[in-house]
Amino acid sequence: MLRHFMRKSFWALLLAALTLTAQPALAAKKDSFRIAWSIYVGWMPWAYAAEKGIVDKWADKYGISIEVVQINDYIESINQYTAGAFDGCVMTNMDALSIPAGGGLDSTALIIGDFSNGNDGLVVKGDGDLTALKGKKINLVELSVSHYLLARALDSVDLSEREITVVNTSDADMVAAFKTDEVEAVVTWNPLLSEVAAEPGAKLLYTSADIPGEIIDMMVVNTEVLEANPDFGRALVGAWYETMSLMAKDDAAGKEARSFMGEKSGTDLAGYDAQLATTRMFYTPAEAAAFAHSDDLVKTMDAVRRFLFDHGILGEGAASPDHVGMTFPTGKTLGDTANVKLRFDADFMTKAAEGGL
Repeated sequence: MLRHFMRKSFWALLLAALTLTAQPALAAKKDSFRIAWSIYVGWMPWAYAAEKGIVDKWADKYGISIEVVQINDYIESINQYTAGAFDGCVMTNMDALSIPAGGGLDSTALIIGDFSNGNDGLVVKGDGDLTALKGKKINLVELSVSHYLLARALDSVDLSEREITVVNTSDADMVAAFKTDEVEAVVTWNPLLSEVAAEPGAKLLYTSADIPGEIIDMMVVNTEVLEANPDFGRALVGAWYETMSLMAKDDAAGKEARSFMGEKSGTDLAGYDAQLATTRMFYTPAEAAAFAHSDDLVKTMDAVRRFLFDHGILGEGAASPDHVGMTFPTGKTLGDTANVKLRFDADFMTKAAEGGL
């Protein structure tokens, strides 16, 4: 299956991303914008919306143009966004905090598209529960959301990372590594997870379904660009939810849309629907806005920032988890309010729910 596995693997390029300099000048009013996306089940709607003219339709409504660019390297897309080459980019909540926000670029989570609900998991060989992980070597992509999932799994049984050994392993090598005698356990994501879990003697111990709502996929945009050009936000949100409405249907049009998305990501309708089954998509703006207003989002981002700080990747020179400030639709904040660099904004999704775009 052709799918860009580097979606969640930012460790190798993180330091370079953190040294990128955010654009110092205030964003100006403009009529041309660029967004970047990479292949993943929750981001395939952007490919459909772009190629089927839905993005152009909404951009035309506001007298602007939006170029939708596929980047084959997920981390490179975030690096380019952070450097100012794009006005928006798809990314996870963890990567949004660590790379653009941690690197000094004020960013807004404009659309909360979905969260992983079983797409990520911990697999061991043989019997045993989470407590049996003590003393084991665990293979994963270090400093990725797989690492975060492991930390949450260990915490659930009062174990710490000091009591296990993390073995940094490329996503491309994960399935082959699990087949060797030396590897005892792995943490990975679909479709790799399904392959590993299907191996003889494999046992799936813990998945992202055990921490629902914590691994979130979003469209993140430059805050200054959005504030100077709200029609950019309106067009993106409008195009997204028109596409969501279409793909959620089980009629011929909905199946055609999902088939397109599946084929574009290297699978078919059945394969794509299987990936959607372990993804909690927010098909309506009301659902997404409600999630953004939830206190659970604040708790999740608190856990994420502490994980990033503990692993030294919450921005250069971070002295505490409070280094980067975050704001939420409820009015709550986390971190340094004088250094707010990540904003969860439900206004555009709420307007879409009310038919006000």
